Amino acid sequence: MCAACGQSAHVPAAPRRFAALRNPDARPYLFGAALAMMADNIEHVITYWVLWEKFHSPVLSGFQVISHWVPFLFLSVWFGSLADRYDCRRVIQIAQGLFALVSAAWGVLFLTGTLQIWHACVLLVLHGVAGALWGPGEQLMLHDFVGDDELPSAVRLNATFRSLGVLFGPAVGSALLLGLGPTWGIFANIAFYLPLTLFLFRTRFTGHTRDGGVPRDRKRVGITDAVRVLRDVRADHTLVSMIILGGLGSFFVGASLQSAMPLFATDLGSGNAGTAYGILLFANGAGGVLGGLVLEATGWIRPTVISAVISTALYGLFTLLFAVTPNYGLAVILLVAGGVANLASMSVGQTVVQLMAAPADRGRVIGVYGMSANGLRFGSGITVGLFGAVVGIHWSLGLSSAALLIGTALAAWHTRTPR
Repeated sequence: MCAACGQSAHVPAAPRRFAALRNPDARPYLFGAALAMMADNIEHVITYWVLWEKFHSPVLSGFQVISHWVPFLFLSVWFGSLADRYDCRRVIQIAQGLFALVSAAWGVLFLTGTLQIWHACVLLVLHGVAGALWGPGEQLMLHDFVGDDELPSAVRLNATFRSLGVLFGPAVGSALLLGLGPTWGIFANIAFYLPLTLFLFRTRFTGHTRDGGVPRDRKRVGITDAVRVLRDVRADHTLVSMIILGGLGSFFVGASLQSAMPLFATDLGSGNAGTAYGILLFANGAGGVLGGLVLEATGWIRPTVISAVISTALYGLFTLLFAVTPNYGLAVILLVAGGVANLASMSVGQTVVQLMAAPADRGRVIGVYGMSANGLRFGSGITVGLFGAVVGIHWSLGLSSAALLIGTALAAWHTRTPR
């Protein structure tokens, strides 16, 4: 790693524009992953509505967020170990099967009218576990499809397609809820997990074919193995900085921005609050899609530490300005810009981590990154949500964004600290 320039030891040559989409193996995976991510969000739309209508429990609403992200915090490294040692096609298929099984279980409970709170808690946790299991194997498959040189394109486009799933999931979920009702809507949702699952039976890539036959023993994967990886990663300042950067954005802003959007729509006071809310929510998701397409088409950002630092800082700055602006139009623009910066930050961080990780430990290192970048999202419910109940949502988001900026500066300094 060159500490002076902030670049990884191997920075891939500039790939073809939309290289991963030109790859006949990666292309169907990207579309399948987008559909699976859309199904993930459809399930949220349907189940969250049913749970609120049936139980009217704010505590359960909070648990919905916690249960989704805490499995990433505690299980990502272990699931990375599984991805390192086993065929990633099968690991991902198990995750997709668990997603589908959870949807089917919701449907049976809705159909029989036997849903209880403890049922909901178990299914919400299992859904989060499925997401955490999917993550490391997904990244190893992307690297296997395209190799080092086109990995930035694959990671960026995968994030873009996932953003498409997040963007259209609520719309499709609402249509299923209104058109078929919650019971048959959740059963229909299972079909969206099938394309990715079936494609993985057809592809020859396993997540490991480009590693030159790196030996992977099949001994039992344990917690001590995960601890060893954490200890090894700690010695590399660059990897630690990437992991910290991913965690900072998740902990201080993370999932809270979406849940706080109704309050901002009301406060900004542009016409109908419902319409204002929909536009703000769409802008927040569209930024990620637009950012991925623009960055992929232009090739402006290379996978370097400096790029990750700058894009994370811009994400914090745009979010801070959104928190304090009284102008609705400017707020929409800032949300789009923040979405672009966030996608750039996460895709660059993910790429640098993959390129720096030793092949035999790539899944576990990705798991450490996922533990930070995804698992710490539950913290935004504290830094923005609970703190916002005390000082107001604008103040809490503004102060959290300022903390993100300070943390980003410290992470950049840590990268350049001699080992």
